[in-house]
This record gives sequence, C-alpha cells and structure tokens, in this order.
Amino acid sequence: MESTTLRAFKYRLYPTKAQIASLETTLTLCQRLYNGMLEERRGAYQKAGKSLTAYDQMKSLPEVKAALPEYAGVNAQVLQDVAKRLDKSFKGFFRRVKAGQKAGYPRFRSRDRYDSFTYPQPRQNSVSGHGKHVYLPKIGNVRIKLHRPFSGKLKTLAVKREGQEWYAVLTCEIPRPAPLPQTGNAVGIDLGVRHLLVTSDGEFEDNPRPLLTAQKRLRVLQRSLSRKKRGSKRRHKAKRAVAKLHLKVKRQRDDLHHKAAVKLVRENDWIAHENLSITGLARTRMARSVLDAGWGSLIEKLISKAEEAGRTVVGVHPAYTSQDCHLCGHREKHSLSVREFTCKGCGAFLNRDVNAAKNILAWSMPSWTQGGSVERACPEKPRSSELG
Repeated sequence: MESTTLRAFKYRLYPTKAQIASLETTLTLCQRLYNGMLEERRGAYQKAGKSLTAYDQMKSLPEVKAALPEYAGVNAQVLQDVAKRLDKSFKGFFRRVKAGQKAGYPRFRSRDRYDSFTYPQPRQNSVSGHGKHVYLPKIGNVRIKLHRPFSGKLKTLAVKREGQEWYAVLTCEIPRPAPLPQTGNAVGIDLGVRHLLVTSDGEFEDNPRPLLTAQKRLRVLQRSLSRKKRGSKRRHKAKRAVAKLHLKVKRQRDDLHHKAAVKLVRENDWIAHENLSITGLARTRMARSVLDAGWGSLIEKLISKAEEAGRTVVGVHPAYTSQDCHLCGHREKHSLSVREFTCKGCGAFLNRDVNAAKNILAWSMPSWTQGGSVERACPEKPRSSELG
C-alpha cells in the first residue's frame, strides 16, 4: 500500500463586501461558542467534578441553535470543529501537566485572537470555475487566487484571517514524495544574529533583521495608536496599520527561513545544528535580536523539509562549540567581540562561527567521512570530554 502524507496549500481569497460580512460573522459566532464551551467545561468540573468531552458538547449544538437562531447561518460541521478545537487544547494542557511542563490552561479568546474556522469534510470539488472560486458552505463561491496547483484528496478546508486579508488553507492527502538523491555531503550550521547561519563549509547567510528595519516606522505607528481613544474608529484604523506592518515583518522572516532551509536540504544529506535555549536567550539583553532572527522557526522548517526529502537533521549541545579548536580540541575562551578564532595549540586561524559550525558537525556524527554513507540513527550528545 502506497504511503501518504498531508500537505497544506494556502491561497489568497478575494471576497465581496457581503461575503466579508458573512466571514466576520462566522468568526465572531465561533469565537463566542468557543468561549461558551470553555465556560461550560470549567463550570461542570468546579460544580460537579465532571469532565466534559467534545462529543458531549457537540450533542448540545442543536439546543444552542434553538436558543440562538443566528447560529443557524453557520455550517454545522464548522460548529462541531469548534468543540474539537477546544478538546485539543485541553488534551494538550493535560499532556503538559503529566510531563511536568509549563501547562497553560486554555484561555478565553477575544475577537482578535480567534482568526480561523474549519470545514472538516469539504467537497472534493470545492474549488471550481477553473480554479477561480472556492465554495464555502453557508457563505457561497468566493474568488480565490491559485498561484500554484494543489493535488491529492481534499481532507479539510480552513478559512483564515490575517490582518485585513483572507486565506483558504487546503489540507490534502498526497502520496509521500520520493526522497531526494543522495549528495554525500554533511554540514554543520552555527546560528547567529548578524548572520542568520554560518555553515561548516564557510558559507554565510546574512540576516536582514526585518524587525530592526521596520522599527522606526513601527515606533511611529504605535505612538499614534497609543494616542487614540479606546473604542474609536481612529484607534481601530491605527491598530490595523500596526498589525499590517507586523504581518509584513513576519512574511519577510518566513521567506528568508524557507529559502535557507530549502538550500540546506537540497545540498546535504546530514544537517547538524546547535540546540540553543531560545527561551533563555529571549530573557537576555539580546532578546530582540534573537527573536528577530527566529531560530526556532528556521529549525522547524528545516526539520519539516528534511523529513520529506529523506534527509537527517541532528541537534547537538551548544556548550564550547565556539571555544574548542575543531582540529586539535584545544579550548580557548574568547569574548563575543572576538570574531576570529586563533588556536594556541595548533595555530589554526579561522572565523569564530565557521569553527563553531565545524565542531557542531563533528560532534553530531564523529564517524562521518566525506563521500560516505549517512547514518540514519539519531546520534548521542557530545561526550563529556568534548563538553568539558
């Protein structure tokens, strides 16, 4: 039996004014239902010690429609998906509690924090008119821009609002792609702020710092927002301008991450990176620069693309990667201002980040030989002698 995988295709929607009103109404009703179901779960447990399930709450949806006629204008499966979404939040909460992690109890959602709804069983011919329209039950045929074709069996159809723009996310079941041909290459990458990443081959990927670039304009917009009266139309307009600029920054960063990840996956069979504590670094004086670089997002995209391409991505402990000589292992401490690594043991002289990337590669797979086969097993962390 042929193995399959899920892939999401995201397209821009161009609804009419009447359709925008319907989309906004659907989002608002789903947000209210989500909050109501959350309150129902909390009340049931506090008063009777009973835990409600998604099925229990879905059974009560006909009563909700009878009491609130406006919900008759929302697709029934969309409302059922709201209950499943809340149930997923509670399952994640209990899983984190059991694992001893920071739990994060499900919270009530404001209108600005609830920006999508899902059709869990859309029609296979939902996209019609030679790819010009997508059918959304209870809303109608909405113009869509298919900038690239999608394929496979349509499993879910989600509608998402980003700022003032609307998007359709089509999740399709497709045959699992064949792995990319082997290259015989391995690479280590050192993550940074000035350079997004530096490879063990000596390649530098510059970091344009989109947030820093937009900081001056963002400061002006946020000051303007802070002066507007709460609840006024002018404040709402200023708020949209701030959100639009943040969305632009996010897209610039995502574009950079996608391109960097694709290049690494296409050229290498084995990719090693350092397991940085991004949460810890986000509490330092470099927090803004660290978050602007978006290392977590980059690694997440890299792992996703590597899995589909049949590549291996390995994380290693970051301790002493930039202080140990990759040739002789001599450890020499340097301040961050020193960008050139000079080994007093063997005399090696090279860029500090390149030296770190070479160490990351060596610690991830000590048995690697150039042109050899790639070990598919997950390697262990560096030995204590390597970590000091």
